[in-house]
Amino acid sequence: MQATFQAVIEKLKQSGKTAVWQGIGRGIEREALRIKENGTLAPGDHPQELGKTLTHPTITTDYSENLLEFITPVASNIETTLEQLRDIHRVTYKAIGDELLWPMSMPCYIGSDEDIRIAKYGDSHSGRMKSLYRRGLTYRYGATMQVIAGVHYNFSVSDEMWEELAAIEGVSNSQDFRTNQYFALIRNFKRIAWVIPYLFGASPALCKSFFCQTNNEEILNQWNFDTVGKGTVYLPYGTSLRMSDLGYTNKEQATLKITYNSLQEYVSGLRKAITTPSQQFSKIGVKVGDDYRQLNDNILQIENEFYSPIRPKQTAHDGETPSQALERGGVEYVEIRALDVNPFSDVGITAQQMHFLDLMLLYCLLQPSEDMSWEQQQQADKNFTKVVMQGRDPRLSLQQNGIDRLMADWLEELFADFTPLAKALDDSSGEKRYQNHLADLYEWVLNPERTLSGQILGLLKEQNRDNSSLGMQLAKQYREQFNNESLSYYVQSDFTKWAQESEQAFADRYKQDNKVDFDTFLANYFSQAAKSGQVSN
Repeated sequence: MQATFQAVIEKLKQSGKTAVWQGIGRGIEREALRIKENGTLAPGDHPQELGKTLTHPTITTDYSENLLEFITPVASNIETTLEQLRDIHRVTYKAIGDELLWPMSMPCYIGSDEDIRIAKYGDSHSGRMKSLYRRGLTYRYGATMQVIAGVHYNFSVSDEMWEELAAIEGVSNSQDFRTNQYFALIRNFKRIAWVIPYLFGASPALCKSFFCQTNNEEILNQWNFDTVGKGTVYLPYGTSLRMSDLGYTNKEQATLKITYNSLQEYVSGLRKAITTPSQQFSKIGVKVGDDYRQLNDNILQIENEFYSPIRPKQTAHDGETPSQALERGGVEYVEIRALDVNPFSDVGITAQQMHFLDLMLLYCLLQPSEDMSWEQQQQADKNFTKVVMQGRDPRLSLQQNGIDRLMADWLEELFADFTPLAKALDDSSGEKRYQNHLADLYEWVLNPERTLSGQILGLLKEQNRDNSSLGMQLAKQYREQFNNESLSYYVQSDFTKWAQESEQAFADRYKQDNKVDFDTFLANYFSQAAKSGQVSN
């Protein structure tokens, strides 16, 4: 029988090993749109001096040529990760000249879908495949949906933590054990994922131009939007419109019932998704004449199209799909995908948020975690959506184990559970950062208007200003700041070296990929993707 939450914390503390608590591995992936001074999307290509996006380790693009993605390596110190991220921003600002980085999740003013240029990854077959996948997303969901930005938080615990947890459970510290425990974490996270949009949702408002370029005009008319400024709409109690139905959705994904009770269940669901034809997407066509419109007409083109607020991850080897990497090596870390860009941070996320995410994810790991039925998972998703749409309503209720309860009461209970974790982490470091940040965020529990979404709407309504005006003010502030700062963790030669290495890796990729024609390359890829690897647990 699994030990209780409090008992596990006490046993971990008794180990006396600092690395149990201090060995957390973290990494950040931050997306940011390049924009012009007038608030429209920057039209130019990705700066050449930053290297090749297909092969660069820290600076790439996501959906579009102007949607940058910054990636930090794994580090066990929060300030180290933030300094790495700041340096990446500093180098990028020098490369983009007079352009700015949009500091919000929802895009700035969009004149036309044609302003959103699909990211270019070169003429190697793998580069063409990445661009074609994005073209498929355009046909499936529209371009505007793809320039919504977010922040991903990658999290893993130390080998010492795994050794102690295995000893507590009386089992060996095996790949199977760690993988099962990460899936237990994921199930618990799904149950309380709504906490993230409540505290850190930062997209309660958006520019009306967003609706003009999407098929969501009916949402604009049906939802209870209020207006502020000249062209900004918002939901009175909304927290994260980025995570609402305004984002791209694939209704057929729900029919697959992808669950998280085991690695086998999860991988089986994903593999079914990339091999099951979609009636809706088959109408688009795959290759019309000589023109590819999408990689295939299946429910998912590739596994990355499956959206979830959290993903189990394993670093993939060349030629592996994400599922095959998981089958080979088990779960290496989890990726949290529910975070909006924090507009009040120069890099989109703060140390306070990272400390809280550590607490939340450790709670999810150390709490007992029963299997989660599809119906229970659907209910958890409904809770998440309610908080996205109405999270700052002090009377909001959610379902817990089939029973309605006030969200505020549930939050109080969670913060009480987070407290001993914060103390254990602080005791191991001799500081009180976790406890201090938890105490500050508890004030947000007591007063929803202190949450990120509450702060944003407060500024907009007090000054009757547009979302775009606030975003532009912050963007210019951050540009001036970064342009006047020196690198603090890396040195310029690091970025020069990475750019040069990305150029060489880019050339090598072309030689490797293009030994066959593109049609054969795609056929070979999907033939391999459909095959199951060796699942060890």
